[in-house]
Amino acid sequence: MNNNDSGLQISKKSFFSSVFILLLLMIGAGILTHVIPSGAFERTMIDGKEAIVPGTFAFTEAGGYPVWRWFTAPFEVLWSDDAVTVIMIIAFICIIGGVFCALDKSGMLKYIMNGLVRRFENSKYKLMAMLTLFFMLFGSVFGIFEELVALVPIVIVLSHALGWDSMTGLGMSALAAGFGFSAATLNPFTLGVAQEIAGLPAFSGVAFRILVFVICYAILYGFLYRYAHKIEKDPTKSPVYEEDLKQKEKYANIAAIEALPNEQYLGKTVKIFASSLVLVIAYIVAGFFVPALSAVSLPVMAVLFLIGGLLAAKASHYGGNIGKDFISGIGGIAPSALLIMMAMSVKLIITNGGIMDTILYYVSEVVAEMGAYGASIMIFLLVLTLNFFVSSGSAKAFLLIPIIAPLAELVGLSKQVAVQAFCFGDGFTNMLYPTNALLMITLGLTVVSYPKWFKWSIPLQLFMLLVNCGLLVLAVAIGYGM
Repeated sequence: MNNNDSGLQISKKSFFSSVFILLLLMIGAGILTHVIPSGAFERTMIDGKEAIVPGTFAFTEAGGYPVWRWFTAPFEVLWSDDAVTVIMIIAFICIIGGVFCALDKSGMLKYIMNGLVRRFENSKYKLMAMLTLFFMLFGSVFGIFEELVALVPIVIVLSHALGWDSMTGLGMSALAAGFGFSAATLNPFTLGVAQEIAGLPAFSGVAFRILVFVICYAILYGFLYRYAHKIEKDPTKSPVYEEDLKQKEKYANIAAIEALPNEQYLGKTVKIFASSLVLVIAYIVAGFFVPALSAVSLPVMAVLFLIGGLLAAKASHYGGNIGKDFISGIGGIAPSALLIMMAMSVKLIITNGGIMDTILYYVSEVVAEMGAYGASIMIFLLVLTLNFFVSSGSAKAFLLIPIIAPLAELVGLSKQVAVQAFCFGDGFTNMLYPTNALLMITLGLTVVSYPKWFKWSIPLQLFMLLVNCGLLVLAVAIGYGM
């Protein structure tokens, strides 16, 4: 096994197509700063976070972000307000790449897949249902996504071993986590923050949110179930059939695990790595109850994953150079760092260009003229639009809720419905917009290019948009939160 067929490798086609799309978005954002007049709301501090003061919007004279800074923006994010987040995400993704390469070469992944395939060979759709539910619950209950990225490559390898493709693996993991965010039941970072700012009891209205979760889970599982069946019947119908061939060949004859010279050590290797994952999950759960832990979750997750992965690789006695393989894995995934910086730069251009508040002001004026039903849909679409520029759920909550909450009451809409519209707008498109750094990270861990991901997932996204609108209309009709 050589460096070219192990670990995570971002394909050239995927990389350059993503760079091209993000470059167009950067230019588009720059043009908007010359078209839309700049303006700003006054700000105040709420619980240490900056929030907008409603009714204080004023146009400013500054106009148009300098053209040359459109192209330096990806590097400027490294010293912007988001610098720490960007750097931590890049470091985390490099650690994932390095550890995954070492574990792949150790034979551990084949060993794990062998056990899972044998265990679920006659009930693999049950396993699909369990994995999808697992990722959705972590997004819905704990607001966890970044930390779960490390598990995505493993789910994709499992998908290959079960006869599916990378799309199915991404759907069971990353897409499920994104759906969980939208179908928030106890998510402290979106639902919790939004309800607190709106003046609602913490995690109130949970019965309706559980109904939303069940509906969203059923739709996602149904979508994945139908697609996986189609791929089983005719693998060539997969949009990444050619790209997946190498990985599928590696895991096609899963019984080949018996030929591995270090098989006697792999059971211990799996236990060590599994223990590190248990610690990761335990830390995530603890962070839900102790906010101070969640504040530093990403670096702690990275360290636990790094230590567990390298100890597991060492225990496998696979005969390779762990350090060399780790560096090789980093090299394979490193180009995705540029994609992350470019994705984050779109927000930087819009914000520094002074038009973020102007967009918010214009839409809020439209919402104020609508009735309850129209306002609920308009708030949803507003958040859906701003999510393109600001992917952080809590950041959007501090930006939008101070304006949305009083507007909702003004038009006869309950704050609870307004918060639900916010959650819908924040979550689903996290796995659609190329400006979301985590989406670009996730795709960078696979052979899936952004254009192919968009084409594959957009029918589901459009259907969910209609479902979201229907659920908001239902919420208004039943007097949810009134």
